[in-house]
Amino acid sequence: QVQLVESGGGLVQAGGSLRLSCVASGRTYSSTMGWFRQAPGKEREFVAAIKWSGGTTWYEDSVKGRFTISEDYAKNTVYLQMNSLKPEDTAVYLCALSLSGRPMDVDMDYWGKGTLVSVSL
Repeated sequence: QVQLVESGGGLVQAGGSLRLSCVASGRTYSSTMGWFRQAPGKEREFVAAIKWSGGTTWYEDSVKGRFTISEDYAKNTVYLQMNSLKPEDTAVYLCALSLSGRPMDVDMDYWGKGTLVSVSL
């Protein structure tokens, strides 16, 4: 069993930065960790993902160049550094884990509860 706990959300002005953290307990080796977000009234969407111990990363087009996903394997933690935030980045950000290693929504086996990111003008 895997548990995922996110932290780091908050309120920030447009152009600002936040760093989200996701601590995983349980089996993570060979898995892929992903960040997804869900804005009010919208469907959940992929943001970024990283393969443990391999370094392969994936990003949604609208966050490329602004967001960076990284891992600290020793701490079983994945980070999402978010820079140049925009109001449209406002959403609940969820961490997820894919045992198969594939990075998309349908591949995720475990989900955290999410952390709220609000970006004001």
